[in-house]
Amino acid sequence: MIMVMGLLVVLAHLKGSSSTHLSTDFYEKSCPTVFSIVQSVVKSAIREEKRMGASLLRLHFHDCFVQGEKTAGGNNNSVRGYEVIDDIKSKVEAVCPGIVSCADIVTIAARDSVFLLGGPTWKVKVGRRDSTTARLEAANSGVLPAPDSNLTTLIQKFKDQGLSPTDLVALSAKKGLLHSDQALYDGGSTDSLVELYSKSPESFNKDLVVAMIKMGDISPLTGSNGEIRRIAGSPTELIRKKKRHLSYENKKIRVFYYPIVVK
Repeated sequence: MIMVMGLLVVLAHLKGSSSTHLSTDFYEKSCPTVFSIVQSVVKSAIREEKRMGASLLRLHFHDCFVQGEKTAGGNNNSVRGYEVIDDIKSKVEAVCPGIVSCADIVTIAARDSVFLLGGPTWKVKVGRRDSTTARLEAANSGVLPAPDSNLTTLIQKFKDQGLSPTDLVALSAKKGLLHSDQALYDGGSTDSLVELYSKSPESFNKDLVVAMIKMGDISPLTGSNGEIRRIAGSPTELIRKKKRHLSYENKKIRVFYYPIVVK
């Protein structure tokens, strides 16, 4: 039986790019401590609230599909863990300013969450950059499966992102990425996979690793595309516009407000 758990994301993948510039050693020289920093913060967050691991995994899922728009229909009031990503980002910036993208932080945090909750681990490919826009309309365009999606719709939504039915079940089983998980075990074509995973943890772990890597490869921004955000929830240009506007509006009293606008 599939456990439906609340899970969760923040940033940058645009459909149509390539993942050829991602590598497991991208930060080997520029920020070698990034992996240990991420794991330390994630471990502390899960120790404080065990559900946070599932939330960070869900965040990665939403990030890969719709750039993690916080208030999108499928995300609103259901996606958590942004504060953990903000904490990681601030600690990484303290030692490697302007080097590590928030998109990579989300991806690494998802891997560590799976492992710290008793699942498998794997080498994470990094080198992603963050998007420069925050687009609610794109997130609400139907890319994310609706809470009441049937099996046919779920399979198609994942296929649109280059993911197979096996990936769909592996990413959903035991981790509850979707509110519509029960559709995967309802007399349809994925019943056999659900049953296999319930009997064979080895098969589940193997397929989960493959699926997580594939999901992380969904059209990342690399090279000169995108940016490295200093604040996880705000594209740099959006911050500049807000600062310019508020500086003008409040120039007499010099009140400046720097909002976090999650994609």
